[in-house]
Amino acid sequence: MTAAAHRPATLDDVARAAGVSRSTASRVIAGTGFASPDARERVVTAADQLGYVPNPAARALVRGGGVRLVVAAAATSAAVLDDPYVHRVVGSAARVCAPAGVGVALHWLPLGDPRGLDQLAADRSVCGVVLVNTTEALLDAVPRSLHGRVASIGIGSAEVPSFDVDNTAGAGAVLRHLYATGRRRIAMVTGPAWLPCSQRPVQAYRHLMRQAGLPERVVDGDFTAARGRAAAEEALRRWPDVDAIFAISDETAFGVIAGLRDGGVRVPGDVAVAGFDDIPLAGMTAPALTTASHPVGRIATAAATAVLAGRPAAPVTLFPSALVTRDSA
Repeated sequence: MTAAAHRPATLDDVARAAGVSRSTASRVIAGTGFASPDARERVVTAADQLGYVPNPAARALVRGGGVRLVVAAAATSAAVLDDPYVHRVVGSAARVCAPAGVGVALHWLPLGDPRGLDQLAADRSVCGVVLVNTTEALLDAVPRSLHGRVASIGIGSAEVPSFDVDNTAGAGAVLRHLYATGRRRIAMVTGPAWLPCSQRPVQAYRHLMRQAGLPERVVDGDFTAARGRAAAEEALRRWPDVDAIFAISDETAFGVIAGLRDGGVRVPGDVAVAGFDDIPLAGMTAPALTTASHPVGRIATAAATAVLAGRPAAPVTLFPSALVTRDSA
């Protein structure tokens, strides 16, 4: 009977099964120091057979220093540190990490300057990183020393597993709902152009509009209510006959509703409005917001769990988004 049959496997169990010293097994598991290819293969095989999961807290303490998982959010400014979405990621990660004795820290990665990743990789108190607002440039900048202890909420790569909402399907469900309720002149307020995952709903919008033979009406956005308000004014100015506006985030949709009201437009009487995220406030506004769900907690939990486990994860894991119909559309 193996150790894993009656208790969690330990590093000593792995070393014994692999026929190597504990220090060699430790180096292989931690990915530091020298070990022969044969020893490395035997340790990895033994760890897989025994179901060994290294304790990130213990590993960090052996190396020296404290232990923490870092939620690293890329953005154009430090304002991302106040983003409610990012706070939800941190909270969910903390619930995963607490039982392992691991803390969670929030870090801003200035857009276009990924050097902060090198600092995190060199920090012995960091057991892993969850990337938020991930870009291609950020993925390319992930140090090799972080491979195996990094996950992305957004796009990923062969070395960085990704976890995200299926916002293509979610956006499609919202747009089909608007069409089914008779809306034909539908405008869209986008997210930031630099964020790859925010482009998927735009592609879905363009595809569905072309498929239905309807005009494409796209206004640039940035996920904020202030920009949503301005976008509504722009949409009314450019397309006075607009009868629906789909915003890529609920916060933007709130701004859109405010902007329409500023122009004396009734929602949904004159113009229907829909968002994306289904944040708690969406059901408490007047009118209550039609939107699509975004399981941020489940996504962040999966990403943090993958980092702590230190085991290979599926390259891409998409979580479903469901249409939530309310009074605004």
